Amino acid sequence: MNETTKTFHSSRREFLKTSGGTLLGTALAGVIASRSYAGEDNAIKIALVGCGGRGTGAAANALSTQGPKTLFAVADVFQNRLDESCKNLAAEFAAQANVPQERRFLGMDAYRKAIDAVAPSGVVLLATPPAFRPIHLEYAVEKNCHVFMEKSFAVDAPGIRRVLKAGEAAREKNLKIAGGLMSRHYKPLELAIEQIRGGAIGEVITCWAYREHDPVGFVPKSPEMSELAHQIRNYSNFTWLNGSFLLDWLIHNLDVCCWAKDAWPVTAQGHGGRQQRQEPDQLFDHYAVEYSFPDGTRLFAQGRHMSGCWGFFGDAIHGSKGSAVLGEGVSRPRLYSGHLARSENLVWEHKGPPCHPYQVEHDLLFDAIRRDLPYNETERCAKAAMTGILGRMAAESGKQITWEEALASNRELAPGLEQMTWQSNPPVMPDAQGKYPVAVPGISQVL
Repeated sequence: MNETTKTFHSSRREFLKTSGGTLLGTALAGVIASRSYAGEDNAIKIALVGCGGRGTGAAANALSTQGPKTLFAVADVFQNRLDESCKNLAAEFAAQANVPQERRFLGMDAYRKAIDAVAPSGVVLLATPPAFRPIHLEYAVEKNCHVFMEKSFAVDAPGIRRVLKAGEAAREKNLKIAGGLMSRHYKPLELAIEQIRGGAIGEVITCWAYREHDPVGFVPKSPEMSELAHQIRNYSNFTWLNGSFLLDWLIHNLDVCCWAKDAWPVTAQGHGGRQQRQEPDQLFDHYAVEYSFPDGTRLFAQGRHMSGCWGFFGDAIHGSKGSAVLGEGVSRPRLYSGHLARSENLVWEHKGPPCHPYQVEHDLLFDAIRRDLPYNETERCAKAAMTGILGRMAAESGKQITWEEALASNRELAPGLEQMTWQSNPPVMPDAQGKYPVAVPGISQVL
């Protein structure tokens, strides 16, 4: 695998700098240039909800699509993130992102104000921690707005059901919904999946999803910061906010494996825990989950963020005649005869022009809005997230759990989230020693 992998590090901002602003794929540019819009009077209003790095990057991509548009409103719970995002976007896009102070909203209810500002028919970019995604998606659809929602899309089964319901409501209203699984719009990967679907490696037998790297960062709690603010700032470290490392960090490669297999898992069993990690948070530092597909074949997921260990970021797909190495973290997908990923066994690799999937996912969304094309990625995104949630539930409980059992669960990781204010305590609190509750396989209840 090592000779075939190279982590895809081209962030949204790096791409904007290196591309000189020419961000639309060649084929899509030809389509859009031939029709749609005539003047500034049809500028699309954009609201950004969540002004961290992902949200700022999504706004940059939205502002780089064809046709007139403007960043009209922004929302966050942290003043410094809101101000920094607005500053950076205004520097990059000048008048398109010059958001006045009266449309910069702060607080737990700020999302409502930002969405109201662009409703109806505006585009809402949802990039807060995943726990809030179902709530914000529901409100955007209620207000008749199109949506780009970053991954992940929920942290538990009740949230997934809310996302699915909101997606169906959006379909009935002819609203466009895009999800941040950008690997689905990475052309080299699309072509590799076409090869696999065409039988290039035979029948898919096993899939392996990996994310193995150094520890996830942690920012210590400052004396002046509330417990809720501290946890939101470190959302990757608290299960109620991000749904676990297995969900929020492996979702792309879990999704790619299911894409290659053309199926979603029906059961999962696994394990995980903390061995190296000492930071006061809820993170398992390793997961291993075995999923089964309807035909009995398997998907294995390994997630580890520990120092001094073997590292790999990508997917390995094994078929009856060959194998593939691809997925997020693998910039050049490759297919092989047999199961040894060696140069002499190479049968296919992508050799076309570069592709920037973060931009493509926004190009497709805005093109669908301007040309009123059907566009709704909600169901696929929800199922990809449910795959991660199922794996987390199996690993944290130590039980084998079916997809149906997991999806029917009413256990919420953050009950009452909609009523939470900036003065509220989060759903998990530290004990007298400053430690947080951590799942224990064989003991923890997840259904």
